[in-house]
Amino acid sequence: MIKILKNYELSDILPRGIDDYGEYEQKVKAILADVKARGDEALKDYGKKFDGACLSSLEVSGEEFALAEAALPEDYKATVRASAENIAAFHRMQAKEGFEIKKEGVLLGQKVTPLAVAGVYVPGGTASYPSTVLMDVIPAKIAGVGQIIMVTPVKADGRVRPEILYAAKTAGADRVFKTGGAQAIAALAYGTQTVPRADVIVGPGNIYVALAKKLVYGTVNVDMIAGPSEILVLADGKSDPAFVAADLLSQAEHDRLASAVLVTDSEKLALKVQAELERQLCGMEREEIARASIEENGRIILCENMKRAVDIANAIAPEHLEVCVDDPLALLPEIRNAGSIFLGRYTPEALGDYYAGPNHTLPTGGSARFASPLSVENFVKRSSYICYGKEALSSAADDVIKFAESEGLYGHANSVKIRINKA
Repeated sequence: MIKILKNYELSDILPRGIDDYGEYEQKVKAILADVKARGDEALKDYGKKFDGACLSSLEVSGEEFALAEAALPEDYKATVRASAENIAAFHRMQAKEGFEIKKEGVLLGQKVTPLAVAGVYVPGGTASYPSTVLMDVIPAKIAGVGQIIMVTPVKADGRVRPEILYAAKTAGADRVFKTGGAQAIAALAYGTQTVPRADVIVGPGNIYVALAKKLVYGTVNVDMIAGPSEILVLADGKSDPAFVAADLLSQAEHDRLASAVLVTDSEKLALKVQAELERQLCGMEREEIARASIEENGRIILCENMKRAVDIANAIAPEHLEVCVDDPLALLPEIRNAGSIFLGRYTPEALGDYYAGPNHTLPTGGSARFASPLSVENFVKRSSYICYGKEALSSAADDVIKFAESEGLYGHANSVKIRINKA
């Protein structure tokens, strides 16, 4: 049964993240080193070990794409396309161009350059995630990335789920490779005989994937180190307990480590949601996972008013935040820390997972205090440029020389002096 908290310290509300990677780190480091040394051969060995698949080729063929598309019903494919259109429309608004500042004899600017190669990791563990394909590939496509490559685990028969392949084709992935886990991250970070080396790796995964991304950062950029999924629901006493319970379970079913939290000023609602969770859990398709999540990581937090509820939400900084009140827009300016915010009683988090348009690859573990959802900006880099004419340099020379010499960097100062003295 989910815990109801009345007296608490914010630091004790929710166990978050993993502080000790010790038992995993050596395993992941060994996998990274092995793939770096042996490339494709190592990937095939790990495919056999972890997926039970004997792979003759790592890359998904055109024939496999065609078979996947043919295997899916037309109404499902129409749903994928509709979702892709919504995601694309939202992310097009994020695209940015460079700028220039011109003044007498001086040109300053910033240019935005798409990355050459983006690597997208798509999980394939206890569930299939074509939605992640759309969310991670479409922003890269809009950014203008030169080549978008995708990696994902396979089934024992050596095939990728057809839903994943159709989503990849719809979103615009250029190549798809049959490899998952830490070994897939290694392939993207270092490159192999078949898998191109990426400039950025995006996408969620289990603890081995997350740790591998953490370890290769610096060799390659990464979007974030994602942890277990989270939802926090702010709800007043007018909220429907069945709606609230269903939304909490929508995240609890992801993973035993997922967290589902209700913050409310109504003890009556808290008790009703507690009972409703038990009712809805019984017979749920992923009941074992969801129940473990609710019992181990779930919380109902009682507070004196909704202002205090918002303070608690900001302290927790959840991945998903639902605001179930009559006027959610009135609370929006007070919400500082959340990955994605769902406003109103008829905006379940599932809308964001699949259809509405904003990205569902979100900061977890409290990192919404400083991090943002995946966006087009993850797939571009910005370079500044400076151009001074002769007279403009002369005008700035004294200031630059004084600054350089104040730092004891006389070579810097001289690079200006030598030009001025020749004028």
